[in-house]
Amino acid sequence: MSLKLFELVGTDAARPFSPYCWRTRMALAHKGLTAESLPWRFTEKSTIAPHGSEKVPVLLHHDEPVVDSWAIANYLEDNFPDRASLFGGEGGRAMARMLNAWGDIAIVGGIFPLIIADIPKNLAEVDATYFRQSREARFGKSLEEVQASRDTGIVAFRKSLEVMRQTFKTQPFIGGSAPNYADYIVFGGFQWARVVSPFKLLEADDPVYAWREKLLDAFDGMARKSPGFPI
Repeated sequence: MSLKLFELVGTDAARPFSPYCWRTRMALAHKGLTAESLPWRFTEKSTIAPHGSEKVPVLLHHDEPVVDSWAIANYLEDNFPDRASLFGGEGGRAMARMLNAWGDIAIVGGIFPLIIADIPKNLAEVDATYFRQSREARFGKSLEEVQASRDTGIVAFRKSLEVMRQTFKTQPFIGGSAPNYADYIVFGGFQWARVVSPFKLLEADDPVYAWREKLLDAFDGMARKSPGFPI
């Protein structure tokens, strides 16, 4: 089986940190699949341009590209049907589609301003310069100015997770009795933060913290073993 995964790294090639790449990493592990990691950095767009993308993850299966974490999840589900299901049926896939958007907006979007100035510390100078210039143009202010209000912003972010806490009153995972791709969508954002920033997103008594701990330990501790901060 020939699977290769382009995933975002910084100065440490063994420290992948994209939330979307982590969605794919967890999906591959769920399916019991192994992909060769192809470290990729922000300024290496020419490397993946031949595969029709400017961003990662990009999965190569027998050198044929699949671009975007959601497309990859669907590809894995449809092309490896004999392995554990990521969605648990078409109804689960439909609900995961909604959660994919919620994960982008509420989780990745909610976390980004809380850790944005920490990200360049993980990058080589050329990538840090690219990241700073592109993101400061997007926000219209410096990364430090964006992040300056994170001590108050974290309060709003934690409140936004109440839907998860209500869910965990009756089931241990978003996917039910066991994790599935819905969990990996959300977990990808938390793992991204853990890898690049020492900022504490969750209190230890938060049910979301307990859920994150279980996913850090999933698949023989794959995510926990990946270098990151003890948060």
